[in-house]
Order: sequence, then C-alpha cells, then structure tokens
Amino acid sequence: MTNLTLADIESAIRASWALDTCDDVDIEDWTPDNPARGQCGATTLVLHDLLGGQIADAEVRDGDRIQGHHSWLRTPGGIDIDLTREQFSPTEIVGTPKLYERPRCRPSRCIEQYERLHTKVYSALGIKSDLPDDQH
Repeated sequence: MTNLTLADIESAIRASWALDTCDDVDIEDWTPDNPARGQCGATTLVLHDLLGGQIADAEVRDGDRIQGHHSWLRTPGGIDIDLTREQFSPTEIVGTPKLYERPRCRPSRCIEQYERLHTKVYSALGIKSDLPDDQH
C-alpha cells in the first residue's frame, strides 16, 4: 500500500458518499446537504479495512426515543475516527460506545452499501480492492 495520510483517506471517503452508500433506514433523511447521514456503518468498515482497530458502537437517542445506533473506528493506537458524527441534529445524542472486534464474516447489514463504498474509496486512493470478485 502506498503511504496514505488520514487526510487522503478522509477526502476519498467523503467524496464517495452518495445515496447508494447510505444505510436503507436513513435513505429518506439523506441529502447532499447532509451526505454523512446513514454512512457510519459502511464508513467504519472501510476505515477498518484500511487501518484496523476496533468498532465502536453507541446508541443514539432523540429525546426519550431511541433513534438508532452509530458506529465509528477506534484505531489500534486508541484514536477515535468518526467521520460521520456531523450527520446528527442537536437533539440526537450519541451515547457511550461499546467496543467490538470486527467479525471475520461479511457484514449482515448494508453489505451492498459497504461494498460500493469500499470499491469507490479504494479506486479514489489508487489501491486495488481486496474484496473478492464475486462480492462487487
């Protein structure tokens, strides 16, 4: 792999977000003005592909209502990288995360969105995708 900076990776990810990489549950809320909406799961997995680490997952509340979950990456060095936190309105509060090791199997949710984002980001970074050919 070439020497990439976090700025290179962030730029490639942000440029690759689109409606087709958005989590299905957030499609109605996704807009070009809020491109991070619904991108946290796929973005976290792509960051993990590139950097390793652990998956941080936290409940998101909007007042007394559970709105959903939010995920981001904690690097092997313990640095949190959350490129999608700005998707939330001021009333949506992200709770305390639980940390998980990434399972070796394919994701059970948003597999198509993750594979699309992975392919777009790797192409933008000039890296050969490591997804098996039958997955994209």
